[in-house]
Amino acid sequence: MHSDITSRRHFLEAMGAAGAVSMLRGGGWASPSAEAAEAEKLAIDGGQPVREGTLSASPYGPQFYDEQEEHELIEVLRSRSPFRWWHSGSKVLQFEEALAKHIGVKYALGVTSGTTALFTAMAALEIGPGDEVILPAWTWYADYDAIVLAGALPIFAEIDESFNIDPNDIEARITPRTKAIIAVHLQGTVADLDPIMEIAKRHNLYVLEDCAQCCGGKYKGKYVGSIGHIAINSFQLSKTITSGEGGGVLTSDPELFERAVRFHDVGTIRSPYDEVLKGGLLAAFASCNFRMNEFTGAVLKAQLTKLETICERLRRNNRMVREGIADLPGIKLRKWPDVEGDVGVGVFIDFGDREHRDRFLRALRAEGIAAGGPAGSAILPTDPRIENKVTVHPAWPSFNSPEGKAVQYGAACCPRTIDIIGRFGGVIIDPNFDDADLRDIVTAIRKVYPRIMGT
Repeated sequence: MHSDITSRRHFLEAMGAAGAVSMLRGGGWASPSAEAAEAEKLAIDGGQPVREGTLSASPYGPQFYDEQEEHELIEVLRSRSPFRWWHSGSKVLQFEEALAKHIGVKYALGVTSGTTALFTAMAALEIGPGDEVILPAWTWYADYDAIVLAGALPIFAEIDESFNIDPNDIEARITPRTKAIIAVHLQGTVADLDPIMEIAKRHNLYVLEDCAQCCGGKYKGKYVGSIGHIAINSFQLSKTITSGEGGGVLTSDPELFERAVRFHDVGTIRSPYDEVLKGGLLAAFASCNFRMNEFTGAVLKAQLTKLETICERLRRNNRMVREGIADLPGIKLRKWPDVEGDVGVGVFIDFGDREHRDRFLRALRAEGIAAGGPAGSAILPTDPRIENKVTVHPAWPSFNSPEGKAVQYGAACCPRTIDIIGRFGGVIIDPNFDDADLRDIVTAIRKVYPRIMGT
């Protein structure tokens, strides 16, 4: 606690040196006065910007690459065994075991990407023609694609101000054909899992957690990925830890794990999985090849040891910015179902409408701070290929039934999602932003926000 208070004091002193009025009360924030910020002319109107150049976040994982990743990769090179099978000491297996232990599940499986992890999870859940899967209207395309390519029907639910699926909009979407709910933890913020799990239990549905954008996030003390029936992770460049590409499937259910193992490896179940699963319960079935290679496993083995450091830094920096702007009149931030478990990827503000949001973003960029709306995903129902139900074949099972063809996508099916994503804007946080960077973010927001909002 003492070190945290000290770091805040240093941060506030730095803000004071920049001309901001600040003080520390009882270990908490009392931020620079709105009057001091308002006295300055906005850079977009010809005033002096808060910062020369542009402060922006960079992909997190590569900033922490060091001799650990190098050592693991060199071991693979020297072994001349980049294929995960046919030799002992697999880096992929070591990563899988470490990931399962870290997240708190029995099993983890390395695959080639977050998208193939979703395909594998669909196969594990035996989702196919005639099934429906509920997913948020704002998410990455892979969630929709995995459902469609399984032959099932995607059913979109609205999001709430957490940018995640609104639990209050799920039950009305359930039909006798519904088989699963995808709870996506978007842009570092955990979905509100308790009511989602309660709904799923009541209707005998699976919950698939998509943790691609929230590796390291927690919900009420438990890691995301350990609460639903099955979960996926992505280790692509923009994720918390990265090997450039890569994915993971997590579960504590042995049958789901066996189906995932078989699906990702041409229907087979090899050692050590056959020993772990005591020979398995299932016969081989039509499958894919999504096996992770040893180079990817080597990097991820090293990156996993840095996950908590990355998340701790993000949370600390996110908290500094939030506390630095908390007293701005009328300010409303993104909803956090568990603010302490949030990874801390961004600080987003509700501007009430798109016009005010866009004016704020232009003004903040002029001050030298990169800013944008919620990113990294899309409002899927409004995408033409989704609205028009375009697939690899015109008779694709997802839309080759009266029920499938009757489902209407487009803007009319998700007006609240469109409104929410259109009125929020903010700043992406970097784990290596220093106190001067955080001071500039806070100073710029405090300078711009009252002018744009007229407060």
